[in-house]
Order: sequence, then C-alpha cells, then structure tokens
Amino acid sequence: MSAASPQTNAPLHDLEQWDEFLEGRYKQGKSQEEFRQYDATANPGVAEFYRLNHTYQTVDYVLAKEKKYFGLRKGNKTVWEAAEFLNTLVDDSDPDTDLTQIEHLLQTSEAIRADGHPRWMVLVGFLHDLGKCLCLWGEPQWGVVGDTFPVGCAWSSDIVFAEYFAANPDHTVAAYQTKYGIYEPNCGLENVHMSFGHDGYIAEVMKPWLGDEALYMLRFHSFYPWHRHGAYDHLCNDKDRAMLEWVLKFNQYDLYSKGHAKPNVKELKPYYDDLFAEFLPPTLAW
Repeated sequence: MSAASPQTNAPLHDLEQWDEFLEGRYKQGKSQEEFRQYDATANPGVAEFYRLNHTYQTVDYVLAKEKKYFGLRKGNKTVWEAAEFLNTLVDDSDPDTDLTQIEHLLQTSEAIRADGHPRWMVLVGFLHDLGKCLCLWGEPQWGVVGDTFPVGCAWSSDIVFAEYFAANPDHTVAAYQTKYGIYEPNCGLENVHMSFGHDGYIAEVMKPWLGDEALYMLRFHSFYPWHRHGAYDHLCNDKDRAMLEWVLKFNQYDLYSKGHAKPNVKELKPYYDDLFAEFLPPTLAW
C-alpha cells in the first residue's frame, strides 16, 4: 500500500465527529494528563482518523496538495455559492444532526456577532470551514480536517496521538527530524508548511482580501499544539506571537458555538450580503 493510497478515506461518521472530539478534549482547565486520558477513550473511528492523518501527512504530500490547490484553479464562486456547494456534503449516517453546513457556519458567525466583535471577525466565523469543500473534490477526511502541525521538522509531543507518527515515512528522513528541520529559527509561521487541510486552503482563498488577524484565524485555528500548548515557539516570530491572541479569541467560537439552535438563513441573508460586499469581491477564485 503506497503512502498516497490509505485503505480508507472515511474513518469518521462525518466531519462533525472530529469537531466533537476537539470540543471534549479542549474543555477549559484540562491538564496534560487529562488530555492523555481523554485521548485513550476516543472513539475507534477518531483514533483511526488520527492514525491515517499522522501516517500520510508527509512533506511530499503537503507540497503536492499545495501545488494542486493553492493556485486556486477550481473556478470562481460567490461566498453563498461556495456555502451551497459545501451544503451538498451530507452524511446520512449521523441521525443526530439536522443542521445544514450553512447553518453550522452561521452558528459560529452569529455567536461572534452577538458578542460585539468587529464585522471582519463575524465574516471569519462564516468563512472558516468553507475549505471543507475539499472533501467534495475527492480529498480524504484526514486530508481535510484534523489538528494541524508543521511538516519538515520534528513533531511535537503535544500533537494529539503523536505516537502514530512512527509510521510516517518522514520518520526515517533525518533532515526532517531535527528541532528546526528545513526551517530557520524564528522564521515565522507564514513560512512554514503546515499539514494540508481546510484551514490553509481557505486562508489562501482569502489572502488577497483580508487582514493578518483574519488570515491567522483561518490558517491556524486548528493548530492546537501551538495555540493551546505553546509548541513550536522556536519557529515563531514576533508577528506570530502578536497574532496568537486573535487566534485564541476566535477559537472559543470555533469550538463551543455549535449547538442545536437552527439559524434562520432567510432572515440573516441580507446582513451577510452586506458583510460579504464590504470585504470581498462579488466572486472569489477557489
């Protein structure tokens, strides 16, 4: 079996199963030991998801996916069209979820709006998961969601299920197994290749249009080893450290805003039409 052809692309019932695992794992106040205890009780599908992610997210894999997607050659769409496209990502195996993908996006953005944050941050709340449309282009679950981490340098022990990296082919590449690996000290996270997924992709889509605070929220909202555990500071520069507070501010909404209250899309649409027009062009390259 080649590194590019894992036996299964869908160990999770749906992508929300990963979100639910994160919400439980990162409840406030957990100690390192409690993290480990929580991981040990993970659903077998979640554990298998992380095994695949940690086995196949190699330097070569990441560079190939960046080349394929970061050129934004999937056509032009409005934000609503992209959200409607994501709405076609339906999993009938989850009987407990009757919310559409658009309604999930609105749950996050409306929670941010209700707390009086800037309009650009409300926009980030709506946009942050649109990159999950990668699943609709045939990418496996483990290549779309999951805690992100740098590739090309030693993996942090703070990465969830770090033991699964033993099967990653980069484990045998000496140049990738040092503290800095292929990077320079304090090179800045913007110069680091992160494991590939929806975070980095949506940040590339929005890069021409949004400010640094918004782009850091998009690109690094799943980089839990950094923003929850303080790992990889040796790769960070002053800009990264200044942006960290914004990532943390956003992350609480990413984790904890997904309840079962159903947003009224029709009523909210005029507000979001104005919001999109304020910050973004009519159509975006995807």
